Amino acid sequence: MSDDDVRLRDVVEADLDLFLAYEHDPEAVRRSRFEPRTREAFMSHWSTRILGDDTVLVQTVTVDGVPAGNLVSWWDGERRFIGYWFGRPYWGRGIGTKALTRFLELEKNRPLYADPFTGNTASIRLLDRHGFQHHDTIHHGADDHTLLVLPAA
Repeated sequence: MSDDDVRLRDVVEADLDLFLAYEHDPEAVRRSRFEPRTREAFMSHWSTRILGDDTVLVQTVTVDGVPAGNLVSWWDGERRFIGYWFGRPYWGRGIGTKALTRFLELEKNRPLYADPFTGNTASIRLLDRHGFQHHDTIHHGADDHTLLVLPAA
């Protein structure tokens, strides 16, 4: 796969149904420890909290023109967080690495935080490869999450 196969673009409404399906994938739910939302809650969250907030940076990741997932960054108090979700057909192929590299060129805020589920080793490795460093362990419900930070240069 050449670098040109993985691209970022603005989110379009047609992407949302695919993102919802990716969020409901049982293996993705198991790895992320993220409870999938109903369609109504998902669409409301995306229209108001993501697409409706001009402080949020969000991009659709495409592979050969097909939406493979998304990358998003947002403010939580004084901290800027990053998150992402990829469809299972795109796991383990280097797509996350290429997409995150491009996204970090757009998202200039540092420090930048991420908090994947501690058992999601693939996500933690992806962030490690991009310079994120272990900062703390935090809890979301009963689950431990690793708080990582990409420090200011």
